[in-house]
Amino acid sequence: MGKYKQLAQEIVNNVGGKENISGLVHCITRLRFTLKDESIANDNVLKNMEGIVTVMKSGGQYQVVIGNHVEAVYKDVVEIIGLDDSSTSSETKKSGNILDKGIDIISGIFQPVLGIMAACGMLKGFNALFVAMGLYSDVSGGYMVINAAGDALFTFLPLFLGYTSAKKFGLKPMLGLALGAAVCYPAIQGSSISAGADVMYTLFKGTMFASPVYIDFFGLPIVSIDYTGTVVPIIFIVYFASRCEKLFNKCVPDLVKFFFVPMLTLLITVPVALIVIGPIATFGSTLISQIVISIRDFSPLLAGAIVGFTWQILVIFGMHWGFIPVYINNVMTLGYDNVMMPFFACTFASSAVVLAIFFKTKDKKLKEMAIPNFISGIFGVTEPAIYGILLPLKKPFIISCIASGIGGAFYGFFNLRKFITGGMGIFELPAMIEPDGGMGNLIVALSGIAISMVVAFVLTMILYKDEKVEESKKVRNKGKEEIKEVKSTKLEREIVTSPIKGEVLKLSDIEDAAFASGVLGQGVAIIPSDGKVVAPVDGVVTTLFPSLHAIGILSDTGVEVLIHIGLNTIQLEGRGFEACIKQGDRITKGQTILNFDVDAIKELGYSTVTPIVITNSSQFLDVVETESKNIELEDNLITVLF
Repeated sequence: MGKYKQLAQEIVNNVGGKENISGLVHCITRLRFTLKDESIANDNVLKNMEGIVTVMKSGGQYQVVIGNHVEAVYKDVVEIIGLDDSSTSSETKKSGNILDKGIDIISGIFQPVLGIMAACGMLKGFNALFVAMGLYSDVSGGYMVINAAGDALFTFLPLFLGYTSAKKFGLKPMLGLALGAAVCYPAIQGSSISAGADVMYTLFKGTMFASPVYIDFFGLPIVSIDYTGTVVPIIFIVYFASRCEKLFNKCVPDLVKFFFVPMLTLLITVPVALIVIGPIATFGSTLISQIVISIRDFSPLLAGAIVGFTWQILVIFGMHWGFIPVYINNVMTLGYDNVMMPFFACTFASSAVVLAIFFKTKDKKLKEMAIPNFISGIFGVTEPAIYGILLPLKKPFIISCIASGIGGAFYGFFNLRKFITGGMGIFELPAMIEPDGGMGNLIVALSGIAISMVVAFVLTMILYKDEKVEESKKVRNKGKEEIKEVKSTKLEREIVTSPIKGEVLKLSDIEDAAFASGVLGQGVAIIPSDGKVVAPVDGVVTTLFPSLHAIGILSDTGVEVLIHIGLNTIQLEGRGFEACIKQGDRITKGQTILNFDVDAIKELGYSTVTPIVITNSSQFLDVVETESKNIELEDNLITVLF
């Protein structure tokens, strides 16, 4: 057990125990859990735990942001929950929307291989740099040995992705490796098949998918394709194999299942892969590359600005994983990527913002955090800066996005390309050296870094101010006026009436840790006996979730009321709910604002316990809840004193 044993144990306990964990992987800064029930995880406890930056829920995963030492924590967590490496891949989510499932699959397949891919890419980049500097030639022994170390993974990438895809889709990992090896087998590569052979016929002649056929499989054409270095085909091949294996496991007797199931799986999958899946997936990946390039070519400057500005936002929600295959596919099929490269500006923009805050702030804690986060960001790991400094302060995050957008626009306009999938932060720079040793592309990369960092640093120095200092100024400027107001003001109150009929519970008694802890505000919970919801105050609907399970209201006196119908009911995606108002509507106390089907929600396995909280409780003198055990619509529920 490592030095993070205690932290790992606390994490396991607060995600619901090891029995609630169905999968676990990690990326550069995050532990990514697949939980059987996310609602029982103690979000607030984890967020405030020493050693944890924050907690995110995205892409069907429960993400605990740790920082640069995530791998050490991961090992301790794995030891505690009793999983070995072959078991720690997240299983595909059975619930959730298509986007969540897609991101979950992509991240599960690519995360395990990105670290070694970055390392190999750096070796290739430095090899190209040393040739360009004249340290040795590209036919020397030194070049060939280093190139072998760096290029082997990219040549045999289907083996690595076959292994990780197998873990993700529930296929035996060794079968995934075998399938990756099969499609990389030298004798069936397009370049080998076509050597000295005559073309039998050409499929899709005259199109971008024109494919010569040199051999067949019992009359069925095998398209001439080189699968070494490909990304997309093996993923679909392994998925097909996983379905075959499940079928054979049901049919084959236990006595011979150990060797017969793998044999049948390979016997069926490999021909189908070479005849059907491989060609279709290859054509599809080529088409995707062409579409993405066409979009970029419409306006390189605008496309670069959009990628640069939005990349950090995508990172927050884990949605950036959806673009990783596009980037890798472009490098493998075209020899470079220029579509996603504008995001390169983000790393340095966020680092420059943090550096400026270090010089500008008087907050000792911020200063202590800034330098390590700056160094981490320069090396390509920006999550500590984003979650520890930029997001909590809000304005610096916006500045970072703006500077990234400007840098991204520069990269788009000057067509920055990356020729190798590898490296992070400053270690990505060798991958910008052109294959022939040209340095023009590298100069563009360095210029973009300078632009992004200067813009970010200057804007932060001009616009950033410590919030506490500003608040102190306001207090001093208004001091006399406030004293006079306090002397002359009588106690005021807002009566929040019950929006729901039912049984009243203390907030601390419900199972949701976020509400029970009071971190979301003071209030009560109601077990509804009826599905009618009425307005508890006169005011405006500030928030109406698309799933209709939660409504935020701002009263005319400034009280913020949150009505959260049921626990974890966001997963119902609106089923059983009917809104009578829309976000932005003005409402009056007692007006029907929503109806929900109590029985239907219970039948679907969800709790109907409804927290009703004052989310800005800290702004008032006191928040007094009713002592009644049962309540009717429009009875007095909460009294807010101010």
